[in-house]
Amino acid sequence: MSRALPACCLSLFLLASCTQRDEPLVLTYGTLTETPRPIAEFRLTDQTGAAFSRTNLLGQWTLLFSGFTHCPDICPLTLGIIRNAEDKLETPGHHRVVFVSVDSERDTPALLQEYLGWFDPDWVGLSGTRAALNPLLDSLELGYVRVPLGSEGDYTMDHSTAVVLIDPEARLVGYWKAPLDAERLAADLATLPAP
Repeated sequence: MSRALPACCLSLFLLASCTQRDEPLVLTYGTLTETPRPIAEFRLTDQTGAAFSRTNLLGQWTLLFSGFTHCPDICPLTLGIIRNAEDKLETPGHHRVVFVSVDSERDTPALLQEYLGWFDPDWVGLSGTRAALNPLLDSLELGYVRVPLGSEGDYTMDHSTAVVLIDPEARLVGYWKAPLDAERLAADLATLPAP
């Protein structure tokens, strides 16, 4: 003899069923972490001058890449490949792109806004002091270092080249290593479930 669930229990059962994924996340070309890793609390500034924190990562898949606007090759190449991969999607992806500048001296919000406009003005650009950047980048295991060039005070930045995947619960769940391929990245982005 079966018994009907009370309305309150049925609601909880349906909510639990809807929030659990039927299938595990699979990346064909990227690499999944063994377990999702929560991202540390941080507070940076986006390209419009607004505050951006860990809370802003909740509710949506995020592709995050760190670099700097004065980069002569890796950064524009990587961002171009991400843009190309997005163009290859048949339907809009369930993700957003975030570019985190590791060059706090030169990359102002206005410069980030201009720079990202060359790729996609809807992408998010973040900047902040070294102390503000480190909690986020350390929790993503993305390194960077300032490299002096000559005696005029000029410098460049060496930085990680991986594109990381952050899930809608603000956890690091995967990454793609260089060299990136737009077709392969698009194939993986197409498999991301709706948040």
